[in-house]
Amino acid sequence: MLDERKASILRAVVEEYIDTAQPVGSSHVATAPGVSVSPATVRNDMAALEAEGYLAQPHTSAGRIPTEKGYRYFVDALSRPVLDRSSAQQVKAFFDRTHGEIEQMLAATTRLLSGLTDAAAVVVGPGRDPSPVLSVQLVALTSTTVLVVVVLADGAVEKAPVDVGSDVDEVVLARAAQHLSGHLVGRPLGGLGAVASAPDPVVDSVVTRVKAAVMAPTVEDQVFVGGASRMASSFEAVETIRSVLSILEEQLVVVSLLRDVVDRGLNVAIGSETGMLPLADCALVVAPYTVEGERVGTLGVLGPARMNYPQALAAVAVVGQRLGNRLSEG
Repeated sequence: MLDERKASILRAVVEEYIDTAQPVGSSHVATAPGVSVSPATVRNDMAALEAEGYLAQPHTSAGRIPTEKGYRYFVDALSRPVLDRSSAQQVKAFFDRTHGEIEQMLAATTRLLSGLTDAAAVVVGPGRDPSPVLSVQLVALTSTTVLVVVVLADGAVEKAPVDVGSDVDEVVLARAAQHLSGHLVGRPLGGLGAVASAPDPVVDSVVTRVKAAVMAPTVEDQVFVGGASRMASSFEAVETIRSVLSILEEQLVVVSLLRDVVDRGLNVAIGSETGMLPLADCALVVAPYTVEGERVGTLGVLGPARMNYPQALAAVAVVGQRLGNRLSEG
């Protein structure tokens, strides 16, 4: 545990480095708010903080920069961050005017979060309990394109256009719909993969293509990412940018990453705490969002380890709360 003076010096170094991305010298720290000692005393304490692993000196003649341990101390010492008035009004205005499909809302929420934090924002769509199928319909759109419509017991309707590959008539479509209904009605849609083959090869070809289309990931499996270019501009190393962007493109990896951090009881994971080597120079701020007290999804921001933690924590918390409230309203 650091004494009050060293903690103030460490905080000053972290805040300055977050702001400038340049090593911080003792003379500058000595003028920071909350630090009321001479530059010589600051130099001694910064050397001690380096020896204890909170700071590092990239070059002999340079100032210091925070280490992962230094960032962790800074984050843990933060009081509950609060959004500034302008950001809070921006969030309120966004949710006051945001309506429509949930996919559009979640995608727009990532853009809001990214704008508030200058980081890449991620929202994992809400899951839902499996609901049994009430009916399956196949409607011809063209001679080779069919619209599959699945109505669930909870009122949800799954729709997907399907290219059936060749001309099919109404009789084939009716038999394919009957075959699918016979295996699915009363069962969750997730059981579609277990639907047996149809005896007629022509009907079975339609059934197979319908299964492939309807089993594609839906909103509860999706990840919405916004502002990746903002995040990329924070890094100088091209290889780091490439690695981070590659991770953001892997839906399953992103879902697992956010859920793992939340499940470990963290709201900030810094560097090695993410458990992923390509994110060694990054930090992730996450929060679950809830509907009627139950966690239904996760959102967060990913940026450099020198991100503005107070702003990121406040933004993720407020946006998560407002998103949960909006989903509760329906």
